[in-house]
Amino acid sequence: MTDAKNNIDVEAAIEELMAEQNEASQGAPEPTDIEAVDEVEQLRAERDDMRDRFMRALADAENSRKRGERDRREAEQYGGSKLARDMLPVFDNMKRAMETISEEQREASKALIEGIELTMRELLNIFEKHGIRIVSPEVGDKFDPEYHQAMFEAPLPGTKSGDIIQVTAEGFMLHDRLLRPAQVGVSSTPK
Repeated sequence: MTDAKNNIDVEAAIEELMAEQNEASQGAPEPTDIEAVDEVEQLRAERDDMRDRFMRALADAENSRKRGERDRREAEQYGGSKLARDMLPVFDNMKRAMETISEEQREASKALIEGIELTMRELLNIFEKHGIRIVSPEVGDKFDPEYHQAMFEAPLPGTKSGDIIQVTAEGFMLHDRLLRPAQVGVSSTPK
């Protein structure tokens, strides 16, 4: 009989707890329409913030991709500029050597001179292949500080101020960048 009484007590306790829970949940205030609207607005603001962050991250990724592509292209075009700059004195020395050859020396050492000329042509072909062009102003051209470096100024009759009166060394461009300006003498004759 005690078992039956214990079972009844347990069942009664369970029913009592369930009744208390129902009363507690019924006593809790129901969310009002204002609270629901506030929650929806809060969720929308959070969604918009996340969308904004996503769009910014997407734009940053695209900018990084473009910057990487530009850097790769520049490295490809201008990566060898230090080597190219170091090769310019070789060109200058070969050109000076060829300019000093007299006709007598040309006849006496025809094969040697022809080899030097072929080497010079090959050097120019390599320059062209890698986008290096010669900036070679002529005497009488107007001095341009973007492409020329004035080595000296001298008054020369028959010229205007700012005219090139002598070219001491040619300049070089690597694609659209100046490797070395042409070295020139400039007239200082007043107008």
